[in-house]
Amino acid sequence: MQAGPNIDELFDRRIGYPDFDPQERLARLIGLDEQKERLRKMLGLLVNPAGLEAWAKKHHNGAPALLGSVMRRPPLVVLAGDVGSGKTELAETIGDAVARQEEIEIELFPLSLSSRGQGRVGEMTQLISAAFDITAAQAAKLKSGNGRARGAVILLVDEADALAQSRESAQMHHEDRAGVNAFIRGVDRLAEKGLPAAVIMCTNRLSALDPAVRRRAADVLTFSRPGHEQRRAVLAPALSEAGFSTSDIDALVAATGAQNGRDYGFTFSDLTQRLLPAIVLAAYPDGPVTACAAMEIARGMAPTPPFQDATS
Repeated sequence: MQAGPNIDELFDRRIGYPDFDPQERLARLIGLDEQKERLRKMLGLLVNPAGLEAWAKKHHNGAPALLGSVMRRPPLVVLAGDVGSGKTELAETIGDAVARQEEIEIELFPLSLSSRGQGRVGEMTQLISAAFDITAAQAAKLKSGNGRARGAVILLVDEADALAQSRESAQMHHEDRAGVNAFIRGVDRLAEKGLPAAVIMCTNRLSALDPAVRRRAADVLTFSRPGHEQRRAVLAPALSEAGFSTSDIDALVAATGAQNGRDYGFTFSDLTQRLLPAIVLAAYPDGPVTACAAMEIARGMAPTPPFQDATS
């Protein structure tokens, strides 16, 4: 390659926080309170350690050894779990909560899967290295001498197993191994320079990630399909507006769970992007939404099958 790729070629789009749109999208993520809280705290510490230092001074007289155990972790968080479980949506919106918590501006760089390149020798390694170069350069502008960041950058790697799969696989191509090495070097570089930056990886196949990548994760958050109460939390507010009774909603919650020999229920995205729109569109424009029609739609709709991890 004659020249390195520019920022627009490497990243699908860039999202700035705080902003009302990601704030609203984050609020709509029902049933993920634990993951939201952990990720918000973790990213806050990674991109702006001054907050943790102030906490330690206030409550524990500085506690340098205790603080060091937290601060030495690489700036990497892995979100792992089933398809449609909210991983990517949380990764794309949590920056708003962190920006408001830390009172700084944050920019999200979602790494395009085109960064895998076209298979030419050295291309994947150069593209990944360029993504970390840009992330580090942007973050360096936001680092301050007093330890409190003026802003931060989050690098998002969705479908991370396609980019950082285990080098232990006998079928792995040399170019892919070099790309994983470049990814690990990039994470280590962000850590060594103490930059206000973090990396979020989303994957359906945690076991497929390279062991060295998994070891570097400051935290691994797991996601599963919504249970009974989570499905109710998604469906009840919308269907109550349409006049559905408690028993009507109960029936729909049951119909979207595991049943009829199927040991899995609907995903979050099945509920919000398929079922609820289908219920509305079936009624529009001729009449109102009805519980009977909604049940018929739910019973006839197959949930997204679980991702089958052949490596597990």
